[in-house]
Amino acid sequence: MTFCCSSEHHTALVIADASIKDDIATSISHTHSFNHPIIKTVHHASFVTSTEAELFAIRCGINQACAINNVSKIVVITDSIHVAKRIFDCDAHPYQVHSAAILNELRSFFSAHESNSIKFWECPSKLRWKLHSEVDKDSKSFSISPSYPTKISWDFCKKSDCDELTKLWKMTFQASDGKGNHFLDLLDNDLKAIELSYSKGGPWLQAFWTFKFAMCSSGQSHHKSCSHWRI
Repeated sequence: MTFCCSSEHHTALVIADASIKDDIATSISHTHSFNHPIIKTVHHASFVTSTEAELFAIRCGINQACAINNVSKIVVITDSIHVAKRIFDCDAHPYQVHSAAILNELRSFFSAHESNSIKFWECPSKLRWKLHSEVDKDSKSFSISPSYPTKISWDFCKKSDCDELTKLWKMTFQASDGKGNHFLDLLDNDLKAIELSYSKGGPWLQAFWTFKFAMCSSGQSHHKSCSHWRI
C-alpha cells in the first residue's frame, strides 16, 4: 500500500515522529513523492512536551508536501494519531500555534483545487513498519546538550509542576498513617496498583470516581460512605 501510494504521481507520503532525550526534543519528518528524493527535516527544541514535538514534526512534513508541485493528495503517517487530532481541535489548547500554521498551509492546499485531500494514518511503533521505523530510529539517534539560557514552553512547565506534585503525593501517601484506612490503593483488572495521574480521564481518576460512585450507591447514606475519602 505504501509503495503504491508513493508511486502515484500526485501523492505525497509524510512520515513524522519525535523523541525526547535529556529534555531535548527531536522532531523528524520524511516526505516521499513520485520521482523525487526523500525530503528529510530535523528540528531540535529544548524543554517541550512530546505532544509539541510530534505536532511540530507533522507540521514540517505537511509544509514540505504542500511545496511539491502537482501534489493533490497528502497522506500523513504517525504513531501519535491523538496528536494529529489537535490540528482540528477548535477548543483552546496550548498547541494552537502549530494548529494554526498547519491549517493555514492546508487552506492554500485545498484552495488550489477542489479535489485535493489529506489523510492521517496511525502506525504504532511496535509494528516496526520499515519506513516509520527509519524515522523513529533517526529521531533517537541524536545526542545533543541543551544550550542555556533557553525558553521553556508553558505546557512543559505545567507538566513539570504536575510531575513534582505527583512525586510528592506518592511520597506522602507511602508514609501516611492513613494508608489502608482513610487512603486506599486502587487496583486495575490485573490487581496492580494504579499510578496517580493528573490528566483528565487518566486511569487513576477513572478508577477513583467509579469506585466512589459504587460506594455511594451501596445502600449507605451519601455522607457516611464518602466522608473518609481524601483527594
